[in-house]
Amino acid sequence: MGQQPHYLGRHNPEITLGQKLWQLNWGMIILICMIASIGLGMLYSAANASFDPWASRQAIRFALGFVFMIVVALVDIRFWFRVSYLFYFGALILLVGVEVMGSIGMGAQRWIDLKFIQLQPSELMKVAIVFALARYFHGVSQEDIGRISFLIIPLAMVIAPSVLVLRQPDLGTTGMLVMASGAVFFCAGVRLWKFAIVVLSGLAAIPIGWQFLHTYQKNRVLIFLNPEQDPLGTGYHIHQSKIAFGSGGVFGKGFLQGSQSHLNFLPEKQTDFIFTMLAEEFGLVGGLVLLGLYVLLMVYGLAISLRARNQFGRLLAIGLTFNLFLYVFINIAMIMGLVPVVGVPLPLISYGGTVMLTVMVGLGLVMSVWLHRDIKISRHGVHDE
Repeated sequence: MGQQPHYLGRHNPEITLGQKLWQLNWGMIILICMIASIGLGMLYSAANASFDPWASRQAIRFALGFVFMIVVALVDIRFWFRVSYLFYFGALILLVGVEVMGSIGMGAQRWIDLKFIQLQPSELMKVAIVFALARYFHGVSQEDIGRISFLIIPLAMVIAPSVLVLRQPDLGTTGMLVMASGAVFFCAGVRLWKFAIVVLSGLAAIPIGWQFLHTYQKNRVLIFLNPEQDPLGTGYHIHQSKIAFGSGGVFGKGFLQGSQSHLNFLPEKQTDFIFTMLAEEFGLVGGLVLLGLYVLLMVYGLAISLRARNQFGRLLAIGLTFNLFLYVFINIAMIMGLVPVVGVPLPLISYGGTVMLTVMVGLGLVMSVWLHRDIKISRHGVHDE
């Protein structure tokens, strides 16, 4: 995980930039660059051996995201503690802005057009909600967490953005917000019986919630339950995905040789279904290599959360690592037909600007936790011995 930093402490507050750069988690950085390189290669293949229109833009976005990640990592964890609520409310305001001035794409209203980028606030909220909950649960006692009244505020913090995202409509992101928040609640010490109540209440509300789903969302669930129901209509995406996924075999057809993707049978090959294209070209082995890199990255995140000496850092690192897991798990389970088709991209691989920025900032925050892991933070965000 790296050397123990000798300079983080009350009596040596002046830290040079060189020292901070030396203590960055370079193992994580190498993994991130390796995964992103695979993504650029697949986008190059998706465009039939061309850097345009996807790979070149993604490379620029990764470069910018890399700079953001390093800057975020170098900033003192106590600063992030103090601005966590501001970040959350800023993302919440942007979600409200989507309702007022959001642009519509693929039947959903999820983006705000800033001219130089199509901003998707729901992606930013995936980091912001973990940020805010880590701040709220920092330094609290088990007695506080045991009180139902103490959980009203964090529940409201989860419900507000979830309702706004659900209205866009975006079931995939809503599910990620709820599950990532649940991970923070659990790690903060909330009892399992309270989770059981929430889960049972959710299951009981399914018949009511079904009535509010859009027709295409209902069709996706029905296709998930019966994949062969409409292979040329609603089930076309997952049907072609399974064909491409299986045709790769153990070692794949070779780079740029995927028939389903290059003959345009595979839809959204540069975004949601990019792992299918990778599996077709590099087979089971290629897919397992990428999954192995993701697992190593998550192990780093979990180890960092265990090493942090402040509760804010622990919850922040574990929440953001679980968020990364949700990205990977839902995307791959979706293209294999294990969960209904939802718009969840594969981090650092799928084409997308806001997703790249969100993932890189999240990873930068995890590295900030590592870099400042020996700093103790009081309830109000000041240094504490």
